[in-house]
Formats: sequence, C-alpha cells, structure tokens
Amino acid sequence: MSNQTTTALSSAGKAPEQTAGNTESFASLFEASISAGDFGKEGEIVRGTVVAVQRDNVVIDIGGKSEGIIALNEFADAQGQTTVKPGDQVDVFIESRENDDGLVTLSKEKADKMKVWDEISAACERDELIEGTISQRVKGGLSVTIRGGVKAFLPGSQVDLRPIRNLDKLIGQTYQFKVIKFNKKRGNIVLSRRVLLEKERDQQKTKTLETLEEGKVVRGVIKNITEYGAFVDLGGIDGLLHITDMSWGRVNHPSEIFQVGDEVTVRVLKYNPETERVSLGLKQTQEDPWSHAEEAFPPGKKVRGKVQSITDYGAFIELEPGVEGLIHVSEMSWTKKVKHPSKVLEVGQEVECQVLEVDAKSKRISLGLKQLEPDPWSLFTEKYKPGDKISGKVRSITDYGVFIGIEDGVDGMVHKSDISWTAKVNNPSDMYKKSDDVEAIILSINHDEKKVSLGVKQLWDDPWPTIFNELPPGKVVTTKVISIVDYGVFVHIRDGVEGFVAQSDLVLPKDDSGEDRELRVGDQLEAEIANIDSQERRITLSMRKSEVAPATPGEAKPSSTRASKPPKKTAAAEAAAGGTIGELIKQKLGSKLVSINTDKKDDETKDDETKDDETKEESKDE
Repeated sequence: MSNQTTTALSSAGKAPEQTAGNTESFASLFEASISAGDFGKEGEIVRGTVVAVQRDNVVIDIGGKSEGIIALNEFADAQGQTTVKPGDQVDVFIESRENDDGLVTLSKEKADKMKVWDEISAACERDELIEGTISQRVKGGLSVTIRGGVKAFLPGSQVDLRPIRNLDKLIGQTYQFKVIKFNKKRGNIVLSRRVLLEKERDQQKTKTLETLEEGKVVRGVIKNITEYGAFVDLGGIDGLLHITDMSWGRVNHPSEIFQVGDEVTVRVLKYNPETERVSLGLKQTQEDPWSHAEEAFPPGKKVRGKVQSITDYGAFIELEPGVEGLIHVSEMSWTKKVKHPSKVLEVGQEVECQVLEVDAKSKRISLGLKQLEPDPWSLFTEKYKPGDKISGKVRSITDYGVFIGIEDGVDGMVHKSDISWTAKVNNPSDMYKKSDDVEAIILSINHDEKKVSLGVKQLWDDPWPTIFNELPPGKVVTTKVISIVDYGVFVHIRDGVEGFVAQSDLVLPKDDSGEDRELRVGDQLEAEIANIDSQERRITLSMRKSEVAPATPGEAKPSSTRASKPPKKTAAAEAAAGGTIGELIKQKLGSKLVSINTDKKDDETKDDETKDDETKEESKDE
C-alpha cells in the first residue's frame, strides 16, 4: 500500500476538525493514486519508456505499478536491425492488464499497425501518396512493405506503364504508390505505381508536344527494340527510329547499335499532331559520307574494305562507314568463270580492290577485283598474231565448235567447219574430248569482243586439188582410228586428210584368240577409198571391198575374214552418217561400180594423153 493511503487511514480517531481536513486530503490523495495507477485500458495505445533492453525482450514502463515486456524482434527495421535503447519513448498496444506474473502484456507491432492503418485511412481520404519498399514477389504481383511493416499488394499490371518480364529486379526498390483499394477490416491494401507514371507521362507529353516540330534535334531514351527499328521515349511520347535511319552504313539488326535504356540524340523527320506519330533519324544528325565520295574514291584508286554481304550477282564492300561499293561477279576474275561470289569471297573478309566507277548521286561505286592482276588478253595480243600456230587443251565442246585454252584466261574457238578438209563434222564431240591436246592456227583476233578464231585444218594445205591423183577410188590405204561413233569411225589417212568408214563397211580386228574385239582409238585399219565427194568434200572408205582384214600394230595380217555383220541401218541413218542416197547406192554396187569408174577414168586419162600428144605434135609442126 502506498504511503498516501497509510497516512489517510491513520488519521481516523483524531479531532473532528482534524478528521474533516484529513478526509479532504485523503480523497484527493486517493484520486491522485487512482489517476497515477490508470495507465490505460486493454485495446488502447499508450506511450511508454524503455527501461531495459534484454537479450530477447525489451522492458517498457507505461506509468503503472507493473511493467510490460515486448519481444525484441518487434523493434527490428526493414533490414532486420534493432536500434532500441533505454530511455526511448515508444507507442505500445495494451493487449491485457497484469498477468499472473504481475506484468502487462504489450505489443509494439500492433500499435504500429493500428497507427499505420489510421495514417493510411487518412491518406486515402486526402488522396495522398504512400512510400513503400518492394519486399518480395507473390502470385499475381509484388508485396510492398509500407510504414510500420504493413504489407500491401502491388498487382503486376500496376507496376509500370508496360509489362515487365522480370519482376525480381524490382525487389528492394523504394517507390511512391497510390492506394487504389483499402479495407481496414479485412486488412487489404492494394497499391498502384502505374497511375503515378501515367500522370507523370501525360504531363511530360503535354510539355513535349508544345515544342515538337520537324527538323528539331531532341534527346530521348531507347524504350524498346524490334527487328525493324527502335522506339525512343522523347518524354511522354514515343518516336520510331527506323533501322534505315540509324546509320549511313549497313545495319543488320538495331541491337547491334543500341540497348534498352541508351540515351540518343535524334532528329525529328516527320510529326503528325493528329495521330501523334513521330519518325526519327539518327544518321541525319551526321554528315552524309557520300558527299565526299567522289573525292575520296576516284576511279583507278586501289582501296581496302570489308565484305558486308554477298548476293548472286556480286559482293558489297564497306569502304568506310556509310559507303559501300559493289564488286560484280564479272569483275572478280580474268581467267575463271565465277558461278557465285561466295566461291571467291566471304562475309567479314578484308579485301583489296580497285575503284572502277563512282556515281555519288545514285550512291553507287563499282569495284573490281581482277583489275589488280594483269589482263591476260593484253598479254595474249602482245604475244600472238593471226597466222601463228598455238597448242592447248580442249576446255569445252559445243554443237558448233571446240574451245581450246591458249593462255591462262584466253580461249579460242575452232568452228566445226575448220576441223577437217575432208571429213564433214556434224558434231565436234565426235572428233574431240575434253582435255585433248590440240594444235591449231590463229585465223583472226577480235579485239572488241575479245574472241579468237582458230582452225585445225589450216595446219595443212588444202588437199583437194591433188586428192584424186593421190587417193583414187579403189586404192587401199593404211589408216588410224581417231574417233569412234555409233554409226562408224573417223580415220586419219594422212596429215590434213581424214575419212569415214560406215558401220556397215567395218571389219572388226581380232584378238590373240582369233575372236572379234572392239575398236579402239589408235587402232590401224586397212581400207579402200570407196568414194570421194568433191561437193561435200568427203572421203568414205570401206573395209569390205576386197575383204581386207584390219591390221594392228605389231600383229601379222590374218587371212581375209569377215566380222559378224552389225544390224543393218536404214537409208536415212546411213545418209546421216555422212553420205547421200546416191552414195549409198554406189556403196551397195560394190566393186562393180569401182571397176566401171576405174575403166572410165583410165579411158579419160588416155583421151587426155592423146590430146596432149596431138597438141605437142601440132606445136612441133608450127
């Protein structure tokens, strides 16, 4: 019992005057005692003083006879640190009066929450902002810790103006929020940051639109990147920086130049106030490199660059940022026919080339790769002239002729009419194969078209003036097979003179066992001159006239033996093989026709000799 109470009770039994005075003093003292002991009711918030800080608890004096204890972790801040010390004044919540231990049950956390809820309620009524720290990610959004440790919910759609894929990067960030939903009974608080950003954006947008105009240079921040360009935030309004307006050079993807968040200085190219669409350009803030291209890259200059891209028709070379030239596929090699530029160059390769032509207005530069090497045509014309004899290999064969490599990079063509004096060549591939060694005479050189005409038959004089005397019909000659075709063989009679043996007039050679074997190029055959066509300039031979057996090198002549007859060919096929119908008839008549022709020629020869003798005698008489 307090001293005041003891004093009041001990005054009993004294004089009435004293009793009356003491009674008044007792009443005042009792009220004071009651007042001093009234430290609050359960469920109220009172202010207390920290008496002691223990290992796990904090002792609080709230003015009554008993003291209260609060767990130390209730004093931890957002980072988990406790800074409470004796003497600190704190607001606490009275959960219950004295318990069995004579202590009052207190809670700082509940007191803070009740105060925060009151503050939040007042802030909602006044439409004020609340500061909070994003603490963790939860289903559908983020959890935000506001004053007093109160947890609020921030939906994912209210985090920013645009959806954010990685919400975890926002944890630990402190922002201003607006309360969009509040329910104290349920303890539900919903926040929004997007509302504030939209309001801020609208203010910036209004300010930006007031000063925005075409041609103006502005600063912005890369907000988003796509395949075709980048969106730049100019301050409340976005503008499109197209990929073609990023650089004077080639840009494959905007990410090669920019990243989200980069600051850029751009020029307004187009602006439509009605649709609020803005087109921006970055390269327009720099000098056009093509303005000095003609001075920097004159024709004939050797330059170095990097292969930027390759197409079917050539390769684009970057000579400097923003300036590219084209090496056409035809300008890559003097000697090789380049089927595709990728066979010669590859993207990223450093290459040296020569400037051929510059058109700054059209922004085109023609480059050449082969010009760094001597022109084979110039070397050829210095070395050769018409009439010179050349030798080379067959590079290709067409229906009309044979192409022969003379020098590296220079080919000449032998027309099929210039292959032989005496053999009608319908298909040059019957006479030659690719890579065959060939000798020829240069007939003409076309400098304008860089073409060379060659002739094989011109290696020898025209044999036709003396052909009937040297190779009369019926004469047996030793020949050499130079080409084998389906309808017969072409044979070499002597230099400059070839003939044809039809399939029906062939006798196959024999092997060691006496069996027929296939003909091969280079085999020697004995055959008779069957016909000489002066109009077509063609000599046909036969191995069946006298049943002459074929002769092979180093092999004795076998007895006259017929080869098994091949299947008969039609007249049209035999005519295509090199003879007219009349000639075929002559061939069918065989030796009779030859004998008649021989007798006729002998008679003509005798008549000529008689005439010559008469002429001589007349001259003698004169």
